Amino acid sequence: MRTIIEPFRIRSVEPLRRTTREERERLLITAGYNLFQLRAEDILLDLLTDSGTSAMSTAQWAGIMRGDESYAGSESFYRLKRVVDDLTGFRHMVPTHQGRAAERILFAVMCRPGHVAPSNTHFDTTRANIEFNGAEAVDLPIPEAADTQARIPFKGNMDVEALERLIADKGAARIPLVMITVTNNSGGGQPVSMANIEAVRAVTSRHGIPLYLDACRFAENAWFIRRDEPGYGAMTPKQIAQKMFSLADGCTFSAKKDAFANIGGFLCANDDRIFEQETNLLILTEGFPTYGGLAGRDLEAIAVGLEEVLHPDYLEYRIASTAYLGRHIADRGVPIVEPPGGHAIYIDAGRMLPHIPREQFPGQALAVELYRHAGVRSVEIGSVMFGDKARFELLRLAIPRRVYTQSHIDYLVEAILEVNERKSSIRGLRIESEPPFLRHFTARFAPVSA
Repeated sequence: MRTIIEPFRIRSVEPLRRTTREERERLLITAGYNLFQLRAEDILLDLLTDSGTSAMSTAQWAGIMRGDESYAGSESFYRLKRVVDDLTGFRHMVPTHQGRAAERILFAVMCRPGHVAPSNTHFDTTRANIEFNGAEAVDLPIPEAADTQARIPFKGNMDVEALERLIADKGAARIPLVMITVTNNSGGGQPVSMANIEAVRAVTSRHGIPLYLDACRFAENAWFIRRDEPGYGAMTPKQIAQKMFSLADGCTFSAKKDAFANIGGFLCANDDRIFEQETNLLILTEGFPTYGGLAGRDLEAIAVGLEEVLHPDYLEYRIASTAYLGRHIADRGVPIVEPPGGHAIYIDAGRMLPHIPREQFPGQALAVELYRHAGVRSVEIGSVMFGDKARFELLRLAIPRRVYTQSHIDYLVEAILEVNERKSSIRGLRIESEPPFLRHFTARFAPVSA
């Protein structure tokens, strides 16, 4: 049969509260038109992020009940370590309370002022942690990614020739590591091919530069490789993931994405000296190395989730569900980053709202209007999040794993199309206040006068 169904049954439900348009307008004013500042109970469909918002399985909840809360030497840690060792093959692993904690430790150890850290595209917390340590975060997406409408596979790849030029210009000594984000979140959730990872690895090996993966969505990336890259169709997602990790020297990982967990992450490395420094910093800021800021029950949930996420039935459903949303709005005239990615659909707000200039934040304006119209929370990925480093003005609709049903997605399609019909009436926004880092979380906005 052609219909792809959710490969799970729902055994527990959480009620959703409907609000009126008038209520939502008042809530937007109170929140300073920043959707991060809204209360969750005032959201109908919450697509702000897929991080930590997954529905856990019965096996994960069973694992939580056996969590070993010992301060040192927890059996839950060793169960997680066995799963991570089998999956990644890295020599060392420490848990952290989430992915950005792993980033903070990694870049605190490896980055210094004057360093340059290239990636296919850094996400917000990655860039912020690099810059906080005085280094420069450089994005090297492939040239084809500059066209959001181009329907080509593996638009998340790194530009290998640009990496070679950067190393020649800056010198290998100034580049402490190269990072590849799989999938490429800021680039539209686009996957990275195995051939591209191999090519980057060849460059870094030749220059003696460590290669790290930001592996938050490694399983979704593995599925795209299996589906779209020649030579991988007969391999399991796990086998593909293992090969991806084998090409790297370490990784950061947020278990709040491709492990279905509500909290957690880990940091892996092969280098003994680097790992010793990371462990010392972990003890100082996160906790003992066998719990790393997490409860034992969280370690258990991550261990189970890392195995469940690689099931082919789940990955087929996950990618098909996201593509369903993308195609149903794109084919009706809403410009998205093509082709649909794995965890989210990205609307090209700059293309959709050409009457709103960049300095009036078209992505944020569209996010506000979608909430005002339908109670849907999303997130801007553009000039609010990245300032003058933003390549596009995007609106991300991140789909939590195993949470929403087909009818929810159909409601979302209807809401987006209705907003699109009167897009010319949407007004831009201006910033009233902002913090020095990661301003999109707490900045306050006001509508620009007509």
